[in-house]
Amino acid sequence: MSSIRVVVAGYGNVGRGVIAAIRNNPDMVLAGIVSRSPERVKKEISDVPVLPLADVEKWVAELRPDVAVLCGGSKNDLPEQTAMINKFVNTVDSFDNHSCIPQYFAKVDASAQESGFVSVISTGWDPGVFSMERVLANSFLPGCRAYGFYGLGEAGGLSMGHSDALRTIEGVLDARQYTHAVPEAIEKVRAGDNPQFTPGDMHTRECFVVAAPGADKEKITSEIINMPGYFAPYRTTVNFVTMEELKAKYSGFPHDGLVVAAGTTGDGNAAGIEYRCKWSSNPEATANILVAHARAAVRLAAEGRKGAFTILDIPPAYFSTLSKAELLEKWM
Repeated sequence: MSSIRVVVAGYGNVGRGVIAAIRNNPDMVLAGIVSRSPERVKKEISDVPVLPLADVEKWVAELRPDVAVLCGGSKNDLPEQTAMINKFVNTVDSFDNHSCIPQYFAKVDASAQESGFVSVISTGWDPGVFSMERVLANSFLPGCRAYGFYGLGEAGGLSMGHSDALRTIEGVLDARQYTHAVPEAIEKVRAGDNPQFTPGDMHTRECFVVAAPGADKEKITSEIINMPGYFAPYRTTVNFVTMEELKAKYSGFPHDGLVVAAGTTGDGNAAGIEYRCKWSSNPEATANILVAHARAAVRLAAEGRKGAFTILDIPPAYFSTLSKAELLEKWM
């Protein structure tokens, strides 16, 4: 396969991570960057074209990408951008609002089926890799519930999607959101209780918010804790900090997580399955997984496939740079 030409759509933390990942993959080349703020991006990037995101047909014709990796936020960006861009090129995105994925899939699939392109949606480490692990655990231990827990350390884990959602609120200059797993909930699962949790039983959310001068902090707090799909189901703490405090104390991007399931085999023999990941940089973790899925999207398209796909629909070999012979010899 010749080099896969990738366009990065959006130049935030995930976009920067995708660019770094592309340069670590020998079968890929960065064809260009598209952004709503191209002049801002050009101040940092000078070795590839940077074009306005909105004129999709024009930048596809000029940059000739095989696939576009969409790095916008799930709350406002991706619901509009994905169906707009997949009219002209294959796409991969990390839409992460779990409760809205069925509706999002249907919208993206309709657009991609009509245009004939491939759109891989909702991939990263969760949704994405953890989605696959939950399905595998439930398949190997029928009847068990497979649970995802995030933010296992004392500091918790920084959620990019939820932080982005905070920044869409009027009066918020910047913000970070940290997720904390409830340890007692993890132990209930490991014990084989198969509990019927609500989202708020498994995690709490902690927000650090920089408010604009004169902003109504009570209104901001109310909007955060009542935001459907993000904070409403959880016990959420909102802390207002200065920009200096945010940058000094909450500038890193660590995250980690665990998929855990417990059940029985045969005549009631206890069995447990766990999958753990730990990332020093959450955006770079998502970026690396997006780039592997970009390779898979191009391979699906080469087979004449079209429409929306998730990680559950794609053979794992499609993500790898290795040949089938190498996979059989070295990785089986």
